[in-house]
Amino acid sequence: MQGRSPDQESVGSGTKRSSASSGGRPRNQEFFYKFVDSDSLTEKLVDWFQSVTEDCALKQQAFDVPFELIELQKFDYALEGISFQQLTRMPNAVHASTSDAVEATAYLAIEDFLHAGIKGLWEAFWSQDEPMPFSVACLYNSNMKFYQAEQAIANGRLGGLCGTGILLNNSRHLHGKWDHVLELALLRPDVGGHAVGSDRQPSPSVLGEALFYALRMLLARSLSRLSFFPDPCTVFVLLVDSQYGGVVKVEGDVNKLKFDLNNVYECAAEWVKNHSRISVSPIDRIWNKLGNANWGDIGALQVLFATFHCIMQFAGMPKHSVEDLAADHSSRLQTRRVERQLGDTSVNGNGVLRYPQRSVSPEIVEVEDDSVKVDSKESMISEGTILWLEDSDWQRGYQIKEVISTSELTYFIASHLEDPGKNLFLYVGSHPSQLEPAWEDMNLWYQVQRQTKVLTIMKQRGLSSKYLPQLSASGRIIHPGHCGRPSSGGNCDHPWCGTPILVTSPVGETVAEMVRSGQFGSEEAIRCCHDCLSALSAVASAGIRHGEIRPENVICVKSGVRHPYFVLIGWGHAILEDRDRPAMNLHFSSTYALQEGKLCSASDAESLVYMLYYSCGGVFPDLDSVEGALLWRETSWSRRLIQQKLGDISTVLKAFADYVDSLCGTPYPMDYDIWLRRLRRNIHEDDHGKEIDATG
Repeated sequence: MQGRSPDQESVGSGTKRSSASSGGRPRNQEFFYKFVDSDSLTEKLVDWFQSVTEDCALKQQAFDVPFELIELQKFDYALEGISFQQLTRMPNAVHASTSDAVEATAYLAIEDFLHAGIKGLWEAFWSQDEPMPFSVACLYNSNMKFYQAEQAIANGRLGGLCGTGILLNNSRHLHGKWDHVLELALLRPDVGGHAVGSDRQPSPSVLGEALFYALRMLLARSLSRLSFFPDPCTVFVLLVDSQYGGVVKVEGDVNKLKFDLNNVYECAAEWVKNHSRISVSPIDRIWNKLGNANWGDIGALQVLFATFHCIMQFAGMPKHSVEDLAADHSSRLQTRRVERQLGDTSVNGNGVLRYPQRSVSPEIVEVEDDSVKVDSKESMISEGTILWLEDSDWQRGYQIKEVISTSELTYFIASHLEDPGKNLFLYVGSHPSQLEPAWEDMNLWYQVQRQTKVLTIMKQRGLSSKYLPQLSASGRIIHPGHCGRPSSGGNCDHPWCGTPILVTSPVGETVAEMVRSGQFGSEEAIRCCHDCLSALSAVASAGIRHGEIRPENVICVKSGVRHPYFVLIGWGHAILEDRDRPAMNLHFSSTYALQEGKLCSASDAESLVYMLYYSCGGVFPDLDSVEGALLWRETSWSRRLIQQKLGDISTVLKAFADYVDSLCGTPYPMDYDIWLRRLRRNIHEDDHGKEIDATG
């Protein structure tokens, strides 16, 4: 601690003083002792809250945020390898405030959360050897003193608890001193309900209470003999409920406050309006549905960052700066990359198995028999070939520009003869009589016939988005030569007769190709996540789900557009009704799909997370069974390996993975809107004055 003794006299926490002792007190100290009712201050600020909200109607938030995203990202890098632990679970939000037992557990959980956070930060940044000079206690409203949660509950004070504070240890003042309060957390049941899922601030009552306690802390510091780094004019108040939390930062010089003892709350309100700077963070999830803290999520991260600043005010600059610890992130990342490239399958010093780098096949592929030689129609189509397509009313010609062959199927880039400048994807399906002999023909059936049905339904229902493929044409091949098809229907003997064709737009490079060529970076990952979610959101209202998200089914469109964007293709396995079944993929299918053969509301998002994990350098083990695939998923989520990998790329992707993890296997719907907004904020355009297209 720098130049201070916690045993020296400072401002008391109690509010009761004898009239004889109050006569000689300075006006600002007397003002502090009279400033005890948060409701009175909130009442004086109601009109101001409303005017601030109306004035900022065009902004996303009425107040600035206390931390920039880049600051949180750097702090997140610095916290890599630091373990935080929560001992008491936060009770489920459904049962919040229904009983004294539940409320008591909530205060115990808050106390444990703050203690675990400050202990982890102290040992990581300041000292692992020196004892932590802070403690955590609950604030009792009637006398403004602090008590340990268990002690307060045992003494019947539960109903009067109004907050939980982090305090500087002082053996002479067991119930705390107000100038020893680093940070205060207010547990209120309506924090998340008023703010989550929108850009609104906390309710005026909650925010007014936070400002009351912030000003009380500032007043106490102005009267204190303690010294603060860099100054005493900044305080943080946390707003939490049983799931969500946020940070309120208040800055201001209380010497500019008019200490009128007859109008305490009017003076305080005027100071808030005219001499303070208020910052309010977005309200984000801190605890999951099981009551465990999501230490790696952005909600907990901004709370920890506020606590970090509070420790620094009392303890001075840390021995290890955020920049120093964050700088190690690059070396840790490089080490992991080297380990993958070396292909070392030994167990490292941390007991974690390192898998060799490998090219992941999206499906279990049957080994082909080289002795079997089949002349397929795809092998007869080459660059320059012109194919004619027949529908019930018209005929169209398409010239093949490029043949694309994968391990699963062959398709083409073509252009319409009347519009040669526009490229299109052209898929040639299986002949109706050839569906039985080969599994490859079933893949073609899903790619062409089934996808044609799905895209047609989307078009009929008016589901459109630039992130969805557009149905350009569909029909049957007109083969060269005479067609002997009978007038009653059916096909002639020609191998192409009756073969279906699907033509779609736009055309782009698949994510799988981008990964192989090293073109899929952090910017691409964030945009890809946004665009795929936009596509899923566009069809979700009609009850349609994709069912086969993987790197081969997402393309990046670059030609003819100002900013590249991603399109979710490959809708052949889409789920239109309950009896439909998704594609089974050991690497990219959701856990629920592998277990039940069906999709839950978050299954597509889970597959998207796996795709981003792989595309950003994540390594899959050898998976040859559903049991192995499920075990890998369970291990990866429990150890937060997926979140850590995505956290290397972007904080918002890490937070999105945590969100998906909390929804996996549940009936709760995806909240697409909030994640599309968050992802949009992290997409950097060359033209900073224009917002990206948010359609879909």
